[in-house]
Amino acid sequence: MKKKQLFLLHFAGGSIYSFEFLKSAYTDFEMIPVELPGRGKRIKEKLLTSYKEAIQDIFSQITAQLNGNPFIIYGHSLGSSLGLGVTDLLEKNNTPPQCLIVSGNAGPGITSDNDRSDLDRDDFVNMLTELGGLSDELLQSKELLDFVLPILRADFKIVEQDFFIENTVVKSPIVAIMGNSEKYVDRINNWKKHTASGFNSYVLKGNHFFILNNGDNLIKIFETSFDECASLNYQ
Repeated sequence: MKKKQLFLLHFAGGSIYSFEFLKSAYTDFEMIPVELPGRGKRIKEKLLTSYKEAIQDIFSQITAQLNGNPFIIYGHSLGSSLGLGVTDLLEKNNTPPQCLIVSGNAGPGITSDNDRSDLDRDDFVNMLTELGGLSDELLQSKELLDFVLPILRADFKIVEQDFFIENTVVKSPIVAIMGNSEKYVDRINNWKKHTASGFNSYVLKGNHFFILNNGDNLIKIFETSFDECASLNYQ
């Protein structure tokens, strides 16, 4: 029997392996992580820096794997920004998700940090360290940093172009999740203006990468949201 599907969109610097922490949680979703070029299983492909190219790439991956059952789009941070654009493309393709779930991101138009991808190396590393996105192993290895930093810069360049979706309103319900220590957590309801349907939000304990310590809570939110969104007429 084909399962309902959950497509996972990674954060900046992430890959299909970024959601391994969810595998230990029980769920009846078929979890399908997708990834942008230049990392993971697509390491030999050229990095993208265009928002429009990135959402088209993810849209193509998702539509190729749809099994006909209802599905959810979930993205964290960069993945949230991409998720909105991808959901818009899916709706225009008449293959809308049951809902869009976003985390670690208060939505388009909130942050004014639009030049982070151009920071010099030290400032860029410091910014990433403040976000909690670099492990001690990475920070202590110049070789690993040299490998990862170009990927992160490309991904930040993509998210700096999310002005493309500042006025996007999708028909799918949106569920937003943030950590209580995140910078813009008080603006989480900004996502509400991007849906013509239902909206819900959750604040969990933690910083920008709160998701890593909240696998079970995330699965519960996915399950609850799937059921709640099923009753909404948004198509």
